[in-house]
Amino acid sequence: QVQLVESGGGLVQAGASLRLSCAASRRTFSSYATGWFRQAPGKEREFVAAISWSGGSTYYADSVKGRFTISRDNPKNTVYLQMNSLKPEDTAVYYCAAASPSHPNEYAYWGQGTQVTVSS
Repeated sequence: QVQLVESGGGLVQAGASLRLSCAASRRTFSSYATGWFRQAPGKEREFVAAISWSGGSTYYADSVKGRFTISRDNPKNTVYLQMNSLKPEDTAVYYCAAASPSHPNEYAYWGQGTQVTVSS
């Protein structure tokens, strides 16, 4: 079992930056692929970014490519999402999720989410 805790959300103006953190409870988190997802009011949850367990591969939704950067610090059991040039449409609850090595295509572990609000 891996517990994930997100932090770093807040209220910012358009064009600002935020860095979200996802801290895991287990050292084995370093072997888990990790992703960020978001859900805006009245909308379905959508994929934002993902990173392999080693950090060697990253993936982004087209809507955030070039503005957001996902990274990880395995000794700290933490994954980050650097968000630059924020837009009002980035407003959502952001969730961190992890997939174990035994089930790499299934995000079985989720955090509670952190609110990001971008004002125009």
